[in-house]
Amino acid sequence: MFSVNSPRVFLILLDKLIYGLKQAPRAWFNRFATFITGIDFTPTCSDSSLFVLRRGHDVAYLLLYVDDMVLTGSSTAPLQRIVDRLHAEFAVKDLGQLRFFLGIDVKRTANGFYLSQQRYAEDILECAGMANCKSAPTVDAKGKLSAYGPKIDDAKHYSSLAGALQYLTVTRPALAFAVQQACLHMHDPREPHQTLLKWILIYVRGTSSLGFCLRASAELSITAYSDADWAGCPDTRRSTSGFCVFLGDALVSWSSKRQPTVSRSSAEAKYRAVAAAAAECIWLRQLLGELHCGIGKATVTYGDNVSAVYMSANPVHHKRTKHIELDIHFVHERVQLGDLRVLHVPTGEQYADIMTKGLPTSTFKVFRSSLCVVLVAP
Repeated sequence: MFSVNSPRVFLILLDKLIYGLKQAPRAWFNRFATFITGIDFTPTCSDSSLFVLRRGHDVAYLLLYVDDMVLTGSSTAPLQRIVDRLHAEFAVKDLGQLRFFLGIDVKRTANGFYLSQQRYAEDILECAGMANCKSAPTVDAKGKLSAYGPKIDDAKHYSSLAGALQYLTVTRPALAFAVQQACLHMHDPREPHQTLLKWILIYVRGTSSLGFCLRASAELSITAYSDADWAGCPDTRRSTSGFCVFLGDALVSWSSKRQPTVSRSSAEAKYRAVAAAAAECIWLRQLLGELHCGIGKATVTYGDNVSAVYMSANPVHHKRTKHIELDIHFVHERVQLGDLRVLHVPTGEQYADIMTKGLPTSTFKVFRSSLCVVLVAP
């Protein structure tokens, strides 16, 4: 029980009580989704936070993240009507053209969009006490990190920095592998892991001004590169899968992740990586279809292992491959349907290599630029 003398104080306490509940985010999303579907928007099956409106030749897209939203469309007049409806229903503020969203600076260029997290990177360095440290030309992630070693003093600080760096990979795909290695040991970090974390921060210190370019492309096609580092984990002997997915000339999706099971051969590890890339490409094709930008031709996935390429075309269950889970063989089904083509690419042109292992400085820089990471807005 409590007493409140002022109605204003009561409203403030009531506001904190309601919006502090665990159910508040879901209640807000349901409230917004009910309204937005009432004005002819349709939620996409691929992403429940993405809404699409289509009236004749006019198309509008609305992306919601908690209480921040991005609205775009094919013409100005329908967008203004949507903004007016939002103003009438919610206390929203129109910030004009997209310049800043979720800690990412957005700059429109002649070639597309330039995304940067320089301010965010500098905040991480300040938090780590390394704002004035020396820089390094590449991330020193060539060694295989073991789960053993002397414990560090402040595991909570390590976890905080590793989690912050994970969000930095939104515009810095070249950091994905090193940050993934650091995040694998967040539950029990040791001194080798802290050393890797410091090397990542030292690299970020010298490259905080790097940004990510979403290039416009005349041709709408999906191309993927997949790779795996066989038995890379020294403790579990699991492999690390990595893939990069391009929409036209723009990198739109990437991943560096340790595989859930041990692979008995490099072909099996790489075939699992192809399956992960194929799943991402299928989702992206579905999303583009819901955005009324369907792709008619097959998606091309490149891998540098000939055996994995052959398995995607003809998954013969001989003694070396019969143990592979059946769900992985959906790659073959997609190849037969004509949605996917798996082709061989030389290792020197395998961009996904940067997602699976540490690379020499020269190779690292070449692959980094191939992943649309540039110094200044083009």
